[in-house]
This record gives sequence, C-alpha cells and structure tokens, in this order.
Amino acid sequence: MNKYGKSILMGACALLGLGAVSCTPGERGALVGGAIGAGTGALIGDGTGALIGGAIGAVAGSSISKNRARRNYYYH
Repeated sequence: MNKYGKSILMGACALLGLGAVSCTPGERGALVGGAIGAGTGALIGDGTGALIGGAIGAVAGSSISKNRARRNYYYH
C-alpha cells in the first residue's frame, strides 16, 4: 500500500471514531461503510480506488442501516 492509501485509511478511521458519537443510524452506517470501502479500495487499488470504494461504501452503508432501523422500529 502506498503512502496515499495509508493516509486515506487513517483518515477514515479517525472520522469513524470521532463521528459516530451522536449520529443517526443512517449517518453511522455511512461512516462505517465509507471506512470499510475506503480501506478495501486502498488495499486493492490506489488512491482513486480508495475514493471510489469509500463513496460506494458510504451509500451502501447508509441504505442498509436506514432499512435496518426502519425494520426494527416497525416490528417492535
């Protein structure tokens, strides 16, 4: 992994730790999905892969988390 990929991975971890304190489920899912996607993209590709992976992970994580929260709200 190059220097750029490591810095993106460290930044994603810092955002995940600092930002997940008082978030809605959708925001928390976007943070977690973005961090996982950026890390995976950095490991697989270069800096561009990390950016694309982070964006896709944020959208997917937000959608999954919102659907899970909605399901839990209606069934309890």
